[in-house]
Amino acid sequence: MLRTAAVLVVLSFVAAAGWSRQAAAQTVPAATQRIVLVTGSTDGLGRELARRLAGEGAHVIVHGRNAARGKALVDEITAGGKGSARFYQADFASLAEVRRFSGEITRDYARLDLLVNNAGIFLRDQRQTSADGHELTFAVNYLAGYLLTYRLLPLLEKGRAPRIVNVSSRSAAPVDFADVMMERGYTGYRAYSQSKLAQVMFTVDLAAELTPKGIVVQAVHPATGMDTNMIASVGLTPRTTVDEGAAAVMHVIGTDAPSGSYFMGQMVGTPHAQATDPDARRQLRDVSRRLTGVP
Repeated sequence: MLRTAAVLVVLSFVAAAGWSRQAAAQTVPAATQRIVLVTGSTDGLGRELARRLAGEGAHVIVHGRNAARGKALVDEITAGGKGSARFYQADFASLAEVRRFSGEITRDYARLDLLVNNAGIFLRDQRQTSADGHELTFAVNYLAGYLLTYRLLPLLEKGRAPRIVNVSSRSAAPVDFADVMMERGYTGYRAYSQSKLAQVMFTVDLAAELTPKGIVVQAVHPATGMDTNMIASVGLTPRTTVDEGAAAVMHVIGTDAPSGSYFMGQMVGTPHAQATDPDARRQLRDVSRRLTGVP
């Protein structure tokens, strides 16, 4: 009886170990796979991008705040049989969380081929602040992606045809460098528009910086008012679909347009004048470095 019990325990252990190895294998990219990170990919546009990239055979690093949605997406991608995925939880309202998250990615991956800075929020009403005391929309939509990008540059430099895509918006409010945190005259729409223009300004600067390293950087306004939970949560009526937005971003991921281009949907567009102002971009760089600690 004891011998039988011992055999059962050993068999159970072997079976469990086998399942553990199988689960681990699903989260480790094959040598031939493209490794991509889509921030904010547990919902909306980000989720659809993760699905499409996995459908092309990529290994997708899924990011979000909601672990249940993250696991569900990883399971869906795994079941699809073409790509693979792994979920990481991080709240971009905290720069410490961004640093922890980027540290985990650096620990777990030897390279990164594509970074899609997609995570974002829209607050319609009262001004809120991040864990670091910064205006929340600017912190999540811009500062988090700025810090994450610089911390992941060593992996991107090792990537295959590496590319960064910043999911921005045609909404653009000039950054007021005397009141970046919008302590005066706050509106949710202005905060969102300022953060999105900052992304485009960052794209122009980063493209110039990274061209010698062979890293392409693009910004894209995917579509206006897509049918996402974010749009629904602020009571707006959708004007386009997530499918339309995802098609635009996938086009930019594969485009051969010059680095630093700004896309309106699938066409190269003209950004707000502040994005082409070198002095404004310098001021934004100074603010971004000071707030994030990037050298």
